[in-house]
Amino acid sequence: MDKNVAWHHATITRDHREALNKHKAVVLWFTGLSGAGKSTLAHALEERLYQMSCRTYVFDGDNVRHGLCSDLGFSGADRTENIRRIGEMTKLTIDAGIITLAAFISPNSKDRDNLRHLFAANDFIEVYCRCPLEVCEKRDVKGVYKRARAGEIHNFTGISSTYDEPMNADLVIDTDTVSIIEGVDKIIHVMNERGVFR
Repeated sequence: MDKNVAWHHATITRDHREALNKHKAVVLWFTGLSGAGKSTLAHALEERLYQMSCRTYVFDGDNVRHGLCSDLGFSGADRTENIRRIGEMTKLTIDAGIITLAAFISPNSKDRDNLRHLFAANDFIEVYCRCPLEVCEKRDVKGVYKRARAGEIHNFTGISSTYDEPMNADLVIDTDTVSIIEGVDKIIHVMNERGVFR
């Protein structure tokens, strides 16, 4: 980092923002295969939190690649950089006092470990949306598995690129058997345990 660049310390802090919001800031990181229900669950959770008057924002993998990460492909190095950028973004939203929901395949366990180390223990909740590959393929709402099987998409997680299954996720939700409402309930329970709500 350039030695001429210094961090500016604001007079309004995260503690002030959390007090105003009446809840703590936290990152909920949804990981899993394409089609596992990460975005669906994240947005359903956001709706519940909105009803609870919480300040939230969802970072969705596809949406982020339209702007912030539009210059990145799907090589191993580009995937790592994609997750690094979002990690830095979510550090800022934590400081802003926001409950941040990030839905990214994030297939590499090392990248997820690096993410976790960016945050204090209670600031990061990894939610593994576990779903068998065959179920994800049957869902295939975007038609990406079909294209990957046809060789039209390279480095596709679960087909031509590996997914490191989380070994220490804070919460595992089997999205092929657990309903969206039940999944949201499970996450809210963990957030309660972490003292997010005041």
